[in-house]
Amino acid sequence: MGKLVDGQWLKGSVMRSDKDGAYDRQPRSFRETIAPDHPVFQPESGRYHLYVGYACPWASRTLIYRSLKGLEEHISVSVVHPDMLDEGWVFDESFPGATPDHLFGSRYLREIYQRADANISTSVTVPILWDKKTQTIVNNESSEIIRIFNDGFNELTGNTADFYPSAKRSAIDAINDDIYHNVNNGVYRSGFAKTQKAYDDAVTGLFDTLDRLDDILASNDYITGDSLTEADLRLIPTLLRFDIVYVTHFKCNWKRIKDYKNLSRYTKRLYAIPAVEQATNWEHIKRHYYYSHESINPYRIIPKGPQDLF
Repeated sequence: MGKLVDGQWLKGSVMRSDKDGAYDRQPRSFRETIAPDHPVFQPESGRYHLYVGYACPWASRTLIYRSLKGLEEHISVSVVHPDMLDEGWVFDESFPGATPDHLFGSRYLREIYQRADANISTSVTVPILWDKKTQTIVNNESSEIIRIFNDGFNELTGNTADFYPSAKRSAIDAINDDIYHNVNNGVYRSGFAKTQKAYDDAVTGLFDTLDRLDDILASNDYITGDSLTEADLRLIPTLLRFDIVYVTHFKCNWKRIKDYKNLSRYTKRLYAIPAVEQATNWEHIKRHYYYSHESINPYRIIPKGPQDLF
């Protein structure tokens, strides 16, 4: 692992902790949008490129949206190798499903960041939404990229499916905050905790929230009611990785998703959506987590199971 400091790659852990030993996620570096009235970034077919990793739940969201919104023929994609070691994310086709950097033939993902800003100081993460016309990064924050995909290209595609409808936005925003802090990021806060208290706080918040979600799904098909929304699409990548990785690797072993009656049924139903299934590569997921995090799994042994996921 490593990070860019003043445009130079520095090897070493990028996992930050606060004074209490709790994992502290760094904010993303590029936060622009795409819209018909934007002065620079307008929706155009073939103009934008998405850099992702199948292992990454944050990147998985963007792939799901790209499919659901009919953007495959308009936004091209490159996929990094699942290993994230001293050189960070790399392009290496030796692992099935990984691709080259289709735009520049780069070896390292950090080269994309350096193209956008030669003197940048940042962590090097996926997803990245790249603009071929201006040769820069539009956005590398997944929650904002999926909002761009939700409605930014509607006039181009004619696809008006709306996963952030105005009538539900307050409910979606409220549950998103809870899910992000306690579930999406909660598994990382549990796995990367450096003190017992930091771990206990994180894992307690995680399972309290999963309990609440299971209760919600006892009477609802989806998190905010009877229709699929952004809240579901932000949650499902974490749920799909939970039993296969987070239970053991991140010590989130109080329960499995399989042990929750309603969450388990919900996870299975959402996985049956083709866009979700296509964005979920089990081999990339297992390889990345168990092989990349040397501080947690120093011998890089990849577990065989679980035998039954759902």
